[in-house]
Amino acid sequence: MVESEDTAIEESSTENVQKEVKGMVRKLSENEWEIPVGHIPNMRVPGRLFVSQSLLEGIEPGTIDQIANVATLPGIQKYSMAMPDAHLGYGFAIGGVAAFDVEEGIISPGGVGFDINCGVRLIRTNLQKEEVVPNIKRLTDELFSNIPAGVGSKSRIRASDQELDSAFLEGANWAVEAGYGVEADVKHCEANGYMEGADPAQVSAKARKRGKPQLGTLGSGNHFLEVQYVDKIYDQEIASTFGLQEGQVTVMIHCGSRGAGHQICTDHLKELSQAVKNYKIEIPDKQLACAPAQSREAQNYFKAMLCAANYAWANRQIITHWTRESFENVFGRDADDLGMDLLYDVAHNVAKLEKHLVDGKKKEVYVHRKGATRAFPPGHPEVPAVYRDVGQPVLIPGSMGTPSYILCGLEEAMNVSFGSACHGAGRVMSRAHAKKEFRGQSIKENLEARGITVRATHPSVIAEEAPDVYKSSSEVVNVVHELGIARKVARVLPLGVTKG
Repeated sequence: MVESEDTAIEESSTENVQKEVKGMVRKLSENEWEIPVGHIPNMRVPGRLFVSQSLLEGIEPGTIDQIANVATLPGIQKYSMAMPDAHLGYGFAIGGVAAFDVEEGIISPGGVGFDINCGVRLIRTNLQKEEVVPNIKRLTDELFSNIPAGVGSKSRIRASDQELDSAFLEGANWAVEAGYGVEADVKHCEANGYMEGADPAQVSAKARKRGKPQLGTLGSGNHFLEVQYVDKIYDQEIASTFGLQEGQVTVMIHCGSRGAGHQICTDHLKELSQAVKNYKIEIPDKQLACAPAQSREAQNYFKAMLCAANYAWANRQIITHWTRESFENVFGRDADDLGMDLLYDVAHNVAKLEKHLVDGKKKEVYVHRKGATRAFPPGHPEVPAVYRDVGQPVLIPGSMGTPSYILCGLEEAMNVSFGSACHGAGRVMSRAHAKKEFRGQSIKENLEARGITVRATHPSVIAEEAPDVYKSSSEVVNVVHELGIARKVARVLPLGVTKG
C-alpha cells in the first residue's frame, strides 16, 4: 500500500511539472519551442528550445528559467538556445548556446562550465568487430591499465613547468611534437587542436599545481574511453568520406581539462562575480557572473579559458597515443597497420570568437557552447579540407551501454543555432540519486551479459553512469537530424568501456 501511494505521489508530481513546463513555452514546430520575452523580467531576446514533445516532458522548469535568464544578458544575439539534451547546469543550462556581440556583449564562465573543453574524439581502425570481440576483455584491461582514470588520477608523465606552459599555449600540437601522436592528428581536430591567444600568466599557481600531474588522464564522472563498432550507416557517401563502414571498430575518447580547467573557472568566477557589480550589470542569477567582452576581467578569463581548452586537446592527444599503444600490445601490429587514424575531435564546453550572420550582416560574436558541439557546414573554411565537401564531423556520445552517433554539420545550423548541435544524451537523474537507485555491480553484470566489458575504478562510478540515468541518445540525435542542424551518418555501439 505504501509503495503504491508513493508511486501515485511521484506520478502526480511529474504530471504537475510537465504542465508547468508546457505553460512556459510556445510551440513553433515539432522540434522547436519558444520561451517568450516576458517569461521573466528584462529578457532582451526570446528563448529557443530544440526538443521533441517527449523530450520536453522530461525537462525541469528550472532549465527553462536558466534559458530565460541567459536571454537577459547584455549584447545577446537572436535568442538564448538549448539543445535537445538540455538539463540544469551552473548559470547556463547544460546544452545551452548563446552568442554575444564582440563590443556590446559579455563573456561568462557559466556559459562554458567548469570542465573547459570537455570534448570527444573518435579514432578509426581497420579492425572488424569479429576480430576484436574475442580480445575485448584483454583490450579493455590494457586500456584501463595504460590510461589513468578516476578522481585525482595522476599521469604517467612528469610534466615540467615549461611543458605545462607549452600545453597551455599549443594544445595538441605540443603533444604531437613531444612524441604523442602524428602530425595528421592535429589537422583532424577542431581549431587544429589549439586556439591562439592563451596566456599562462592568467592561470593561478593552484590551477597549475592541479593540472601539472594530470596530462594524459581520463578523469571521472561521465568521462570514458570506449571501444565500439559501427553497426549502422545512414549516409553511405558521407560515411565513406569519414572512412567508416559497417562492422568497423572505432574508439571514442571523452574527457576535458581536468583539475586545471576546473580551477581556472573557479578562480575567474571570483573576479567576475565582483566585476558584474563594478560594471552594474543586472543578472537574475549570481551564477551568471560576467563582464563586458572587452573588459580586462573578461579578457583575463578568456585567455585563461583558452589555456584550459588547449590543455584539454593536449590531454586527449596523449590519451590517443596510449590508446594506440594498447591496441599494438594486444594485436601485435603497429598503429599504422591497424589504421588507427583520428577521424575528428570536437569541443563541447568552450567560448569562441566567430563570425556569424545576424540580421543579414556578418558579425563577430563570442559563441558560448556549454554542452553543445560545433556543427559547421560543407564549404566552411574551418572544416578540415578532407571533409569540407560534406561538412564537419559531429560526434555525439551516448550513455554507457547505449548508441553513440557520428553526424555532419549542415548549413541550417548556421541559420538556426550559430553552427551548433547537441553534445550527448543529457542526464535525467543526479549522481546521488543514481547511487541510491542502482548497484554498480548489477549494472556491470547486465552490460557484460550484453557483450559489453566495463572497467571502472569503483562500482559506484558505474551506478552513477547507468544507462537509465540519461535521456535516449537516439531521440536527442533525431531532433538535430530532423531540424537539419546535422545529418546522421553512422551509429556505433559499445564493446568495451573504461571509466574513472
